[in-house]
Amino acid sequence: MIWITSDVDGEVYKEPFSKGILSRSLNIADIGSQRAHEIASNIETDLINDGVNEIASYELAKVILKHLEAIDPSIAKKYKNWRLLRKSKKPLIILIGGASGVGTSSMAFELASRLRLKNLISTDMIREVMRKIVSKELSPVIHKSSFDAHESIRTPSIRIDNVIEGFISHVDVVNVGIEAIIERSVKEGISTIIEGVHVVPGFIRKDLMENNNIIIFTLIVDDEESHKQRFYSRCRQPWVKRSLERYMDNFDTIRKTQNFLIEQAKIHDSRIIDNVDINQTIEIMVNDILEEFGGMENVEQES
Repeated sequence: MIWITSDVDGEVYKEPFSKGILSRSLNIADIGSQRAHEIASNIETDLINDGVNEIASYELAKVILKHLEAIDPSIAKKYKNWRLLRKSKKPLIILIGGASGVGTSSMAFELASRLRLKNLISTDMIREVMRKIVSKELSPVIHKSSFDAHESIRTPSIRIDNVIEGFISHVDVVNVGIEAIIERSVKEGISTIIEGVHVVPGFIRKDLMENNNIIIFTLIVDDEESHKQRFYSRCRQPWVKRSLERYMDNFDTIRKTQNFLIEQAKIHDSRIIDNVDINQTIEIMVNDILEEFGGMENVEQES
């Protein structure tokens, strides 16, 4: 058996080498579970042939990188950046926004699985908590959905579209909860994914965005018919208690909120992804995260 040693706060800990754990780490490069397992097995065989029965974790990382570079330098680069992210003292905070029906929940779940992150929070859940705290009489907008919040505005502005005005008012309230979660995640050093329609570029405090490992993705479905089909597919599921008719009645306003989200993302230079293919969307997000934050950690280590 090969033992891996790690130094944690001056104490040395040992754990057995695991091909399963290593192959899951290699999957960050989207090489497929079978190929990842084969690479992990080959690395284990090489260590055994070299007579290694105990190795420090940082030395093992060097062995893995050398092995990956011989196979494919791009895979090695992803793995290196992934390790830098995992070792970072700063938490990774990923924000995924998008209009109703574009798939923010599904993509957040897949991304959490790929990055092995445990904390996944929906802005819909934040809104539900706030509804219990704030009465309908005090804040009618929070008791509406994002796409029909304009119905609660008593005196619509003549300077802005009333659908967008309602959406902005709705987001402003929920954004208080989003910022509180970001602040707590930073304070506790907990990596977190926050997803939902209320994640809008430009709405979160600038100081939070500038001083932490935070990245925003805005998901869209550019094709209208494809967007409608998402609602048909979602509402067919027996456990979903949402009305397809309600979504279809408000489809035009949902598309209008998407246009607003696109405008905001362009203004604030945030990544916009047309969520047509799940695997492609996840790959784009993973690559962006590894490139931005892996590269950032590289600079910090070299300086």
